[in-house]
Amino acid sequence: ESALEIADLEQRVEDYNAKWIASAPSHGKACTHRRLICLPLNEKFNPPMGGFSHDHVQTGDKMSLPRNYWTAIEKTKAEVPWLMKVERIPGGGWTKKRFDPSKYLVSPKEDNESDDDEEEEEDDDDEEEDGSNKSRTVKKITNPLYLPGTLNAAVGSLLDCRAPSNYCFLPWWMMRGLGLHPRDVVDVTLIEDVPPGSMARLRPHSSEFAKDISNPQAVLETELKHYSSLTKGAVIAMDYNNKRYWFDIVDLRSSPHNEKCDMVKVQDCDLSTDFLPARDTLKKKRRQDE
Repeated sequence: ESALEIADLEQRVEDYNAKWIASAPSHGKACTHRRLICLPLNEKFNPPMGGFSHDHVQTGDKMSLPRNYWTAIEKTKAEVPWLMKVERIPGGGWTKKRFDPSKYLVSPKEDNESDDDEEEEEDDDDEEEDGSNKSRTVKKITNPLYLPGTLNAAVGSLLDCRAPSNYCFLPWWMMRGLGLHPRDVVDVTLIEDVPPGSMARLRPHSSEFAKDISNPQAVLETELKHYSSLTKGAVIAMDYNNKRYWFDIVDLRSSPHNEKCDMVKVQDCDLSTDFLPARDTLKKKRRQDE
C-alpha cells in the first residue's frame, strides 16, 4: 500500500470514529468502541520479565489498543477481566477478502506442524514441456493454520494501551482466525456480557502433546491462564518446553447452567477442560478406514 492509500484509510477511520464519539450518549460510552486499523502483535510488545504476559505475546489473548479504552474502563467501572470484542466489518470495503496464509511461502516453523498436513495431488491437465507431456504435482493445504480463518468475531483482553490512535495490534492466531490482512479495519468494543466459562473442549492438532508431557491436563490448565477468554472456532497456541502446540476450540459451556455459547471468560472461573482426539490421530484413522 502506498503512503497515499494509508493516509486515505486513516482519514476514513478518523471520520467514522469522530461521528461515533459525537453521537454517543456519554463520554464513557464514546470510549468503549472504535473502528481500528489492525496490525500483527510482535515481540516488541513483550512485557518486561516478571510481567504476567512476559513471553506470551502469541500464546495469549492480549491485544494492544489506544488510550481511549483505558478511559472507558475507568468511566464505566468495568470489572476484570476487561474483554474486547474484535469484529470483521461486512461491506463498505473496510475488511478485505479473507487472508489466505497458504499463499505465502514463509510459515511459522515454531508451529511444529509436520508436512503430513500437505497432501500431493496429480493435476489432470497435461502440459507440453520440451516437446513432452508431463503431469504437475500440486500441494493441497489441509493444515488449518494455513487456511483462511472463518471467525467473524473473537474476544480478547487488554495487554496495554500504547497503540497509536485508530490502530490496534492483535496476536497472530486472532488475525488468522478472523482472516485479517495487516491494515484491515475492525470494530473493537469493550464488552461486559461474556459469561463465565464452566467447560471447554479442545482438540490438539498433534498427538505429540499427550506424548511429550507427562500431565497434559495440568499443563493445559496452567497455560490457559494466559487467556482471559476463549472463542469457539478459534485456533489457539500454547508453548511448553520450547515447543509450540495448537488447539481447536471445539465446544464452550457457560456457568452456572452449562449452556453452549460462542465466547466465555476464563479468568477467575472454575473452568474444566476436556481433550478430544488429536487432528493427526483422526487423519490416520480416516486413512486406515479407506
